[in-house]
Formats: sequence, structure tokens, C-alpha cells
Amino acid sequence: MKNTVLITGGNSGIGLALAVRYLQDGNTVIICGRNEEKLEKTARDNPGLKTILADVSREEDRIRLFETVKTSYPDTNILINNAGIQQRIDVTTMDWQAWKNEINTNLEAPMHLSGLFAPFLVGKENAQIINVTSGLAFRPPLWAPVYGATKAGMHSFTFVLREQLREKGVTVKEIIPPAVGTNLGGGTAPGFGANVDEFADSVYRDLLTEKEEVGFGYTSSTIDRTRRDLEVDAIRMSQRFLK
Repeated sequence: MKNTVLITGGNSGIGLALAVRYLQDGNTVIICGRNEEKLEKTARDNPGLKTILADVSREEDRIRLFETVKTSYPDTNILINNAGIQQRIDVTTMDWQAWKNEINTNLEAPMHLSGLFAPFLVGKENAQIINVTSGLAFRPPLWAPVYGATKAGMHSFTFVLREQLREKGVTVKEIIPPAVGTNLGGGTAPGFGANVDEFADSVYRDLLTEKEEVGFGYTSSTIDRTRRDLEVDAIRMSQRFLK
């Protein structure tokens, strides 16, 4: 069957790469973003792509986004919570507004949208909520403590959401990316991170299966490792990154 898919943060990076693949596969795809000019350019570059202007870090925008989708795209059966930001943070120099914006975007928004869309999706064919977390949910990044915490929170929430919705006919999946060569966190160093197209090709193939947790590269094995192993890895990884 063909789906109607809403992807938050679909203007660039992982969100756009997945949007393109769903679109090329004959699905109706809606992306939302907070920059109107970028949304318009993305739509011009990808004929058929639908757009909604919304800043998911804002509660009122999330409610308006849900109401718009419910009215204008009532066949929507897949929600992909992808929007996210990553900031390098020294906890001794706190900027609470910056921390709060990261929490609102990465944790509050996908939780709220999941709650809004869950009853709307019940009863629809191939209904899915797909949350994009991170390998850093399992290996906390010393340079990005708020990001790691929000993604760990989303991993926990996704697990519970899956179990609560399982018998209601809504499948809940989790995409667990490694570092991917996108502009998250201001961009990655040259050669750092997986190629976004290779990542998206692999993830899209897995999303068409019954897999509930979809990794790529090291995150495919990270899912099943012990907590202590992951903490040791986190320190080593952070030391390499900070060098």
C-alpha cells in the first residue's frame, strides 16, 4: 500500500533523505520546518513534496501542525519524529534558554506529537510512529550532555509507546543513527560520519520490514550491549572526538 507520511525536520539531513525515498516510492510525503524559504526551496527541488511551516519546539505550532494534518491530509498514517538539534555544552557555563530549546525540540516535541497523533492513527492501515533517536542515547556524549539526555529519554519513551500501542494496531519503530554527515550540531568534520545517502538507503529498506529498532554501522550492535561497556565506550569516543 501507499502511505501518507509526515516527517518533522524534513528540510535537510536525515529527514530530507528519508522524505525523498518515501516520495520516490510513490507515497504522499509532508515535511515541516521552521524556515519558510528553505521549505519552499525543498519543495521546488522535490516535486510533489508537501510542506507545512511549523516550529515543533513551540507547543502552539505542534497543535496547529496536528490540526492541519488532520484536516488537510486525513489519510496520514505514518509520523516520523525526526527534528532535532545538538549543541556542544560546558555545564559550568549554563545558558538555560539554549538548553531548554534543545529539550523542547528533541524530547518535548516528539513526545507531544506522539500523544497527539496516537489516537488519530488507531484504526488506520499500516499506522506507524517512527522516532529518530541516536547511538548517543546509549553512549552519552561528553561534549553534548543535553542532546544525549534527550535522546536517552526518547529511547525510553519509544519503548513504552511501542508496548502501549502494540495491541491498538499502531507500530512504533526507532531509528538509531550513528554520526551521519549532516549539519546537525553545526556540521561534522570532513570525513566524519556516515554518508547520509548510504545511511538513508539502509534505513529505508529496514523500515519496510518488521524491524522495530533500526540501526546502521556501530549502532546495529550497540542496541544489545551492556550498560558498563557502553559507558566505557562513551568516554573513549568522547576523548577521540574532543581531540
